[in-house]
Amino acid sequence: MNPEQLAAQGVRKLTPYLPGKPIGELERELGISNIVKLASNENPLGPSPKALAAIQSALNELQLYPDGGGFDLKAALAAKLNVGVAQITLGNGSNDVLELVARAFLSVETSALFSQHAFAVYPIVTQAIGATACIAKAHDGTRGMRYGHDLEAMASLIDGKTRVIFIANPNNPTGTFLNRQELGGFLRIVPDTALVVVDEAYFEYVNEPNYPNALEWLDEFPNLIVTRTFSKAYGLAGLRVGYAISSPGIADLLNRVRQPFNVNSLALVAAVEALSDGEHLKRTIELNLKGLSMLEEAMGNRGLGYIPSLGNFLTIDVGRNASPVYEALLREGVIVRPIANYGLPDHLRVTVGTESQNQTFLAALDRVLGL
Repeated sequence: MNPEQLAAQGVRKLTPYLPGKPIGELERELGISNIVKLASNENPLGPSPKALAAIQSALNELQLYPDGGGFDLKAALAAKLNVGVAQITLGNGSNDVLELVARAFLSVETSALFSQHAFAVYPIVTQAIGATACIAKAHDGTRGMRYGHDLEAMASLIDGKTRVIFIANPNNPTGTFLNRQELGGFLRIVPDTALVVVDEAYFEYVNEPNYPNALEWLDEFPNLIVTRTFSKAYGLAGLRVGYAISSPGIADLLNRVRQPFNVNSLALVAAVEALSDGEHLKRTIELNLKGLSMLEEAMGNRGLGYIPSLGNFLTIDVGRNASPVYEALLREGVIVRPIANYGLPDHLRVTVGTESQNQTFLAALDRVLGL
């Protein structure tokens, strides 16, 4: 039996998502220790102490299934975001919610639209369903932010088959963003036969006055879905919990295809407490702004280009094929992210770490590049 012949056509052609190399894997491969991982845009401060305490308290109930409806977390999100509980869909990370959108609204007869250099999950969920992927060229820097979403190019690709439009704001892995006027103007021209998913995974990190909070548009655009996560600024990547906010009608459809108990008990209680810990989130944001500025200045001093970022990472142009640089950094005990699979073969994406982690990365980069 050839299992390839039994698989759905879209699945046969899929390339699995490749996450950042785990610390344990590098330790096994090279036999080194004291590794610094700056590959997956994780929070270097870790979770809120309140979240850790909630996890500890919940350990004695692991024999019980989690609350399949996520009542407490939905209530906490509704109160914090000023939305209705019926507008919320919980996911096993925001990746899960993106897949729910694809399963609910895409088919082999329809298409999804997204930008060049956009998050790798968009083409994966589209292809797995068997839908057509339409990819708009990113800005070349002459009319808009280089490597960013070209909304004119995206609008030109919308047709009767377009069912879902994915927009990451800010975008991963480029860190580029769409301002209020740009994104709002685009939403106004999208026909109501297409849904727009605004992926705000890095929302909490943004320090830009003209950056839009897409939740404010939900009443105006019933075809809008906003996704966010607890994996980044809230430091809960290992627990996998994210969510979507939409109209109640869209949320109802997403919940029809959502797996039972898709968010585990520890994630549910940790996320509730993480939302309540404003001080920890403030420290996280302050550390990121300081570290991002440090890395940008360091790249300028070294004559290396970079893409200005609103996230918790910086994408750096090393001026050559980045793969050997990445491999050499691994041997130095520093894990970053090569992004040739995003169409950026000369770039490395580096997560903003603590000051010590950032310094370790810069010293290793200098040795590798001979600076």
